[in-house]
Amino acid sequence: MCGIVAAIAERNVVPILVEGLRRLEYRGYDSAGIAVVARAGDPDLRRAGGRGLDLRRAVGKIAALREKLDQAPLSGRLGVAHTRWATHGGVTEANAHPHLSGGRVAVIHNGIIENHEEIRQELVSRGCEFQSETDTEVAAHLIREQLEQGHDLLEAVRLAAERFAGAYALAVIDAENPDRIVATRIASPLVIGLGLGENFIASGVPALLPVTRRFIHLEQGDIADIGRDSVRIFDSDGEDVERPVHETQWSSDSIDKEPYRHFMLKEIFEQPRAIADTLYGRVADDRVVTDSLGPRAEELFAQVRNLHIVACGTAYHAGRVARYWIESLAGLPCQVEIASEYRYRATVVLPGTLFVAISQSGETADTLEALRMARQADYLGVLTICNSPQSSMVRKSDLVMMTQAGPEIGVASTKAFTTQLISLLLVTLMLARQRGLSEEREAELVPHLYRAAAAVEEALAMNGKLEDLAESFAEKQHALFLGRGPMWPVAMEGALKLKEISYIHAEAYAAGELKHGPLALVDEEMPVVVVAPNNELLDKLKSNMKVVHARGGQLYVFADRNSGLEREPGVTVIEMPHADRLIAPIVYTVPLQLLAYHVGVLKGTDVDQPRNLAKSVTVE
Repeated sequence: MCGIVAAIAERNVVPILVEGLRRLEYRGYDSAGIAVVARAGDPDLRRAGGRGLDLRRAVGKIAALREKLDQAPLSGRLGVAHTRWATHGGVTEANAHPHLSGGRVAVIHNGIIENHEEIRQELVSRGCEFQSETDTEVAAHLIREQLEQGHDLLEAVRLAAERFAGAYALAVIDAENPDRIVATRIASPLVIGLGLGENFIASGVPALLPVTRRFIHLEQGDIADIGRDSVRIFDSDGEDVERPVHETQWSSDSIDKEPYRHFMLKEIFEQPRAIADTLYGRVADDRVVTDSLGPRAEELFAQVRNLHIVACGTAYHAGRVARYWIESLAGLPCQVEIASEYRYRATVVLPGTLFVAISQSGETADTLEALRMARQADYLGVLTICNSPQSSMVRKSDLVMMTQAGPEIGVASTKAFTTQLISLLLVTLMLARQRGLSEEREAELVPHLYRAAAAVEEALAMNGKLEDLAESFAEKQHALFLGRGPMWPVAMEGALKLKEISYIHAEAYAAGELKHGPLALVDEEMPVVVVAPNNELLDKLKSNMKVVHARGGQLYVFADRNSGLEREPGVTVIEMPHADRLIAPIVYTVPLQLLAYHVGVLKGTDVDQPRNLAKSVTVE
């Protein structure tokens, strides 16, 4: 993985490919490359192998690839490009995509071909020479073998793909078939962008927004044969099928960070609008609108007796918060699990259990596979909470709650998290109504949802204070985050943001667990961040803070202005706007995001693209 772009047109596609890669930079990568089928008669051609393919690759950022293209320009009407996030083999130019075979076939690939070693050994035994350590190169050689045996390009890709185990999205070009791209996918996402006399392939819609807004999302096992004026799609059974064309509402401008310094900061400040957009059409007359999840929502929710939430990373933290809401307001047992763990254990599904998947992209590999497993189990149904309307998870679910965060470019999730929280709160109130929540009580709770966006605006006004506070963290090596109740997963999310963006080791604990181990870490060099809204657990939390203070720990307490907490030596109180306990997890998340951002800026890290991380994790 990580970014795929391919194009076929009557014009030079190189600028389109490079811009597409630039728009996928947010996914995280460590090398980049481009290959085109050379245009006959071009005086600047430097062909690879004498067969009509021209290749440029570079380690590092796309700027390094641009430099190579400036030194040795490319031109072609058919080409593929890729940003790689290393999985097999080190970060070297030889391991960068595209991978070529015989100077004829060029392949780009997201995902992992799990049986690549077995295929590699077979190919070597037949005299094939490998130039890289990657799993991807086996695809290039296997496809070329099929072509040389007389198979058509479409059939060659299909026969090769039949050999692969694991997850993959492939785009393939052949110098001897200069009017076609063939693409196929299993588990890893792939979209076709439709133009006029030109067509495109990408691993994500943002890559192609400058050239089209019309997209076809390939289904699991699809294989597509794409020309300038034609697109044919065949399903996993080889049947010719039509997939719906969707017009995205996202614009090219939506992935421009101006006037902000980083996408992450822009997206933090977009949260009030994103929350308001997510509420739009789902609340009316102080009641939540269950039908907004789909026509089956009322019927399914009436039968729910348990919930099983499965997610990864930040989305998992959102699920952990929701558990407190669901059990306290709806009175339903709720289990929350990391998708990568769920997949590999025996699961007991109680009657009436609703499976809930949470994912920003809708393509997260472990969560998607967990959802597929759930479809085969005895769940009542599947609900997906997602920000990508045409994603695999959305298409495979009975009910869908779309967050309205818009494109999120920064690798560290911000507005996706808060819109997931507001979505889960809506779902909680829908379920609570089915469990006897009175109209009067619902009418008391719903206005707090409306106030969430304004409360987040107030939290954003703290930005200057948090920029100053960041100086207390920039030289630290470790940090501890504490919370109780629904603020415990908020503390977990705060710790995750700090480690993602600043590379400071940070951990989060339920504050009551301090004396069961973490207290051993506390000293004057360990900043301890406490999330302390004015709720029924505040007195317990104050006792936990005294234990830290007595041992020389430096406390940084995010507290409600009515909490009664005051600054003293070793205790810094960051006064928070008042927020009802229902929406407090959303509001208290925002300053933790800003703190992580400013610490990362002070440390000089790549805030939008932290090292070793990718935005869409489409491999296991």
